[in-house]
Amino acid sequence: MNSFEINKIAGGVLGTLLFLQVVYLASNAIFSHPKPADTPAAGEAPKPAAAAAAPAPTEELASYIGKASAKKGEDDSKVCQMCHNLAKGGGVILGPPLYGVVGRARGSVAGFQYSDAMKAKGGTWTPQDVFTFIKDPQAFVPGTKMTFSGEPDPQKRADIVAYLDTLSDSPVPLPKPAP
Repeated sequence: MNSFEINKIAGGVLGTLLFLQVVYLASNAIFSHPKPADTPAAGEAPKPAAAAAAPAPTEELASYIGKASAKKGEDDSKVCQMCHNLAKGGGVILGPPLYGVVGRARGSVAGFQYSDAMKAKGGTWTPQDVFTFIKDPQAFVPGTKMTFSGEPDPQKRADIVAYLDTLSDSPVPLPKPAP
């Protein structure tokens, strides 16, 4: 085998490795994953159960609604439009349509197959519920089909809630801004 053949083989192997690295980096840029829970290092004692069971403080929509902008929410909701239809009378895309979602009963859009967890949750989508849900859908409804990892920025979530509330024939009153 001459050096030209060896170079072709090495180039093919290196090209494949480069392609796999680019695909890996691109997929990490597109899809975010929640950070794993803190686990003790080897030989380290686990944290006490009481510390792990302490509930996280609940963020209140009222704390952010005073600065909320439906216009910013419209821009921030572009990611929602990948799976949800926002138009009045719009049908199911991948997820249920979001027109009129604030104030609507959970799991109530005909033609969409909701997860058993969402059906069991019941109730109505209040502005606070939407605010909490889009932070971490899996935490709000464990077992939901929604694969969105969540929006950590509370002001963006408040903007989105303000925008979604405008997408209704009878908008729900948003909470009064916190003092």
